[in-house]
Amino acid sequence: MMKMMLVLVLSGLLCVSADVQHKDFALTGCSDSDGEDLYALDDEVIWYADFQRRTGVEPQPSFVDHITYPGAYELAEANLKTCQGNLKNTRKAFKDFPLEKDAPSTPVVYTKEEMDPGEKNVLICHVTGFYPAPVTFSWTKNGENVTEGASISVPFVNKDGSFNQFSRLDFIPQLGDVYSCGVKHLALDKPLTRIWDVEKPQPSIGPAVFCGLGLTVGLLGVAAGTFFLIKGNECS
Repeated sequence: MMKMMLVLVLSGLLCVSADVQHKDFALTGCSDSDGEDLYALDDEVIWYADFQRRTGVEPQPSFVDHITYPGAYELAEANLKTCQGNLKNTRKAFKDFPLEKDAPSTPVVYTKEEMDPGEKNVLICHVTGFYPAPVTFSWTKNGENVTEGASISVPFVNKDGSFNQFSRLDFIPQLGDVYSCGVKHLALDKPLTRIWDVEKPQPSIGPAVFCGLGLTVGLLGVAAGTFFLIKGNECS
């Protein structure tokens, strides 16, 4: 059954110089019980509506000039009602035709910073290529469900119309701990899971290689010196 309706609005290209172009767009989507409304610039989300907390969120880094959208959340709520009304009418018109579904890729799990046991870090779980949005993430630590420190991004649209999304988990890695990221989606018969375990960082093999190479060269030098010394004694 049709679960979600999406409206993509490409606002065009803004040329800031002869060589540089920027692309911004807006995305409005809805289901029976949820919705999404966001603005993005150059594939980076700069504003989205959080319908659970009833507010707009501006996830912009501190080193850029902050962009604000006064009245954007109120407009997003109005767009959500319109979208859900259109969804209802579309169902009636098309007799609930089957929804196209694409499963997400296998989750990729990695740390935000270089892993150092005992130091605070962030685990990131990323999936892409799915349709429709969103996916549902879950985390476990040593087989136990973990919710504290976990957060989920809004779904972001890819150029081919599919979506990508990620979840973050704040954690302190300890040797022997095993984490997992689970992903659920309409196109999956069972959740996708990726395991990530905390291992002791392996020392670099560079010093050992150079040490071994130096020792080999040294031994060859000694052997060559001995050879020429013997030949010199024979000639005398």
